[in-house]
Amino acid sequence: MEIFFTILILTLIVSLSGVVTHILPFQIPLPLMQIVLGALLAWPKFGLHVDFNPELFLVLFIPPLLFSDGWKTPARDFLRHGGEIVLLALVLVIITVVGIGYFIYWMVPGMSLVAALALAAVLSPTDAVALSGIVKEGRIPKKLMNILQGEALMNDASGLVLLKFAIAVAMGTMVFTVSGASLEFIKVAAGGLLAGVTVTWGYSKLLRLIIRWSCDDSATQTVLLLLLPFAAYLIAEHVGVSGILAAVASGMTIGQYGSRNTPMALRLRGNSVWSMLEFIFNGIVFIMLGLQLPDILATSINQAKLDPTIQTWMLFTDVIFLYAALMVLRFSWLLLMKRISLRFMKKRPMVFGEYSTREILIASFAGVRGAITLAGVLSIPLLLSDGTAFPSRYQLVFIATGVILFSLVCCVIILPMLLRGIMVSDNALSHKEEQMARAIAAEVAIESLRQMELQLTHYEEDNVDRQIVNEVSVRVIGYLRRRIDGHADAESAIKIENLERRMWLNALRAERGEYYNLRAQQKISNDTLIKLLRDLDLLEALLVEKKHE
Repeated sequence: MEIFFTILILTLIVSLSGVVTHILPFQIPLPLMQIVLGALLAWPKFGLHVDFNPELFLVLFIPPLLFSDGWKTPARDFLRHGGEIVLLALVLVIITVVGIGYFIYWMVPGMSLVAALALAAVLSPTDAVALSGIVKEGRIPKKLMNILQGEALMNDASGLVLLKFAIAVAMGTMVFTVSGASLEFIKVAAGGLLAGVTVTWGYSKLLRLIIRWSCDDSATQTVLLLLLPFAAYLIAEHVGVSGILAAVASGMTIGQYGSRNTPMALRLRGNSVWSMLEFIFNGIVFIMLGLQLPDILATSINQAKLDPTIQTWMLFTDVIFLYAALMVLRFSWLLLMKRISLRFMKKRPMVFGEYSTREILIASFAGVRGAITLAGVLSIPLLLSDGTAFPSRYQLVFIATGVILFSLVCCVIILPMLLRGIMVSDNALSHKEEQMARAIAAEVAIESLRQMELQLTHYEEDNVDRQIVNEVSVRVIGYLRRRIDGHADAESAIKIENLERRMWLNALRAERGEYYNLRAQQKISNDTLIKLLRDLDLLEALLVEKKHE
C-alpha cells in the first residue's frame, strides 16, 4: 500500500505543479517548481522518502519519454542536420569526457582519474525536456531547436555508454583501449538503432493482424503502442546494445512510417494518452530529483566532514567551476563548428555557420542537464568488486546534482535575456505552409469527389437519386472551394446528411494521402503535417460519431 500511496501522491503533485506556477505572482519554469515541490515533500516534517533505483528509473521513465521525443522528431530534419547532431552528440561528448574529466581530476583533490572520467561522462548528456519546460515553444528558432533535440536524443546513449566503460575499468572487469572502446561503441549504437527499427517493424505487423481481427478494438491497439518503447528498450538491453537508442529509433520509425496506415481511433486515443503520460512522466522525473536533494545534500556534507582533504565549501565551488568549464567548452566547440563551416563547407554549410555570437551563446546555455545525468550518477555502484567503496562516489553524486540545478537556474536567468528581441519567423512560415497544403489537398479532394459522384450516378448505388447526389456533391465541393478561398461552410441539410458524410469521409481520406505526399516531397514540414492530420482526425471522428448516433 505504501508504494500505491506514493504513486498517487507523486501524480497529484505533478498535476498541481502546473496550477501552482500559474497562481504565483512571479513566473517560475515548471521543472524548477517540480524540483522545489519534491524537495519540500522530502523534508523531515512530511517524511516522503522514495528509494531511487537507477535501473528501475531508466526502464520505467526514460524509454517512453525518449520514444515520445523520437516520435515528434521529424526524420527529415534529423537527417538534414545529421552533421551538426553527430558533432554535438558524439564528438563533443568524447571531448567533454576527456577534457572535463582531466579538469575534474586536476580540480578535485583526492579524486581518481577513473572517477573523474565517470563524472564527466554523466555530465555530457543534455536534456531537451528540461529546456522545453523552461523556454516556451516558439521562442528558440526551429532549426536550432531541432538540433538541440536531436543532440539530446543521441548524447544520452553516448554519455551512458562511456559511463559504463569508466565503471567497468574501475571495477576491473575491462581494460580500456581506444580501439576496443570505439568498436564497442559502434556495436552498441548501431545495434540499438537496428533493434528499435526491428521491434517497431514487428509491432506494425502485429497491429495489422489485430486490425484485421478486430477493427474497432482501439483500446488494445493503444495498449500495444504504450508497450512498444519498453519492448524496444528491454530487447535491446537483453542483446547487449543501447536500449536508449532503440527507444529513440522506435519512436522515429513510428512517427515517419507507422502513423499513415494507423486507424483513426488509435491515432486520436494514442495522441491523447501519450500527451498525458508525457506530462506525468516528465513531472515525476523532476519531482524525483527534488526528493533526492535533501538526502544527497546531507550525505555529501557528512562525508565531506569525515574526509580531511575536503571542506564543505569546496563542494559548492566545484559545482560552479565545473559548470563554467562545461559552458566554456560547449561555446568553444560551437564557435569552432562555425569557423569550420565558413572555411571548409561553403557549398553545404552547417546551421551554426550563419549564427552570430549571441545565437551561439543561446545554444550553449540551452545545453541544460537533467534526468539522464541524475540516473547515470546514481547508477554508479557503492562498492568495487573487491568490496571497497567506489572512490569519491559521494562527491560525484553531489557535484552532478549541483550541476543539474545550477544549469537549470542559469538557463532560467540567462536564456530569456539572450532571447529578448529575437524574432522567430518559423510561425509565419508554418502558417504559409498550412494554407498552401490545405489549398492543394482541397483540390485533390474535389477531384476525388467528382470521381465518386460519377460512380454513384453511373451505378445508382443504394438507389440514390442523381439529383440528390449532384446536390450533395455541389455542397461538399462548395465547402472545399470556400476553404481554398478562406470562407466557412454552411450547415448541411438533414435529409442528405448520410450521403454528405460519405462524401466527406472520402474527401478526408484523399486529403490525408495528399498531406503525406506533400511531406514526402518536402513541401511541408513534419510539424505542419501533424497539425493538419490532427484536424482531419478530429473531423473524421465527428463524422463517425454522428453515424453511430
